[in-house]
Amino acid sequence: MLISLITPAYNSARTISDTLLSVNGQTYREVEHIIVDGLSTDGTLEVVERVDEGKGALCPVCRKVVCGKDEGLYDAMNKGIRMAAGEVVGILNSDDFFTAPDVLEKVAEAFEEDETLEAVYGDIHYVYPEDLTKCVRYYSSRVFRCWLMRLGFMPAHPSFYVRRSCYERLGLYKTDYRICADFELLLRYLFVHRIRVRYLPMDFVTMRMGGVSTSGLSACLQIMKEHLRAFRENNIYTNRFILSLRYAYKVLEFVKR
Repeated sequence: MLISLITPAYNSARTISDTLLSVNGQTYREVEHIIVDGLSTDGTLEVVERVDEGKGALCPVCRKVVCGKDEGLYDAMNKGIRMAAGEVVGILNSDDFFTAPDVLEKVAEAFEEDETLEAVYGDIHYVYPEDLTKCVRYYSSRVFRCWLMRLGFMPAHPSFYVRRSCYERLGLYKTDYRICADFELLLRYLFVHRIRVRYLPMDFVTMRMGGVSTSGLSACLQIMKEHLRAFRENNIYTNRFILSLRYAYKVLEFVKR
């Protein structure tokens, strides 16, 4: 079974080598990796070329690079998904990397064991850019239930792997969201259409802190605004008070190691 990985990239020269090496180090061998570069000017593509010239990869990755102007992160994701040949598709951002070498192997096993399964998800953790070995926040999807989406919860999006047929049937990311198109898509897939999913109890991805969704008060306000919009567009009732309840839980995700 072919798994397609989509990596949106823009001026990611400082981080994308970790992403690529973690893909190369996967024990699963049927991988298509599509990098969608938004015309980087910092040497991102040169880094990709250097990594591809290196030897010793466990996984013989079929890597494709697409360059061109896009309308942002979610537009880049959609471009990659439209190109994907894999039966299963996942997103791996250019400043993130796989936590373990057997992540894709476990994903493939789950789908191969159950042909009716439409998606899987698991856990992720966050690190500061200056110390990639120390976990500062652990985001577990273990407790996730569909009804919790009314409070603004969702499974860890970087751990979400879904059959390509779901994208074809239920639609792609809405590109006019600035931060929360991933939440809207998961709300649509999991809460509205109730696709068949399974939680895999493992840490999929290591994420660097400092992305647009972890950028302080302004990001929180934008997330609230876009969550309310996502519920409205999918005809699901919620309100600001209900959505604010999740912040008490989020404090517990920050850990000291």
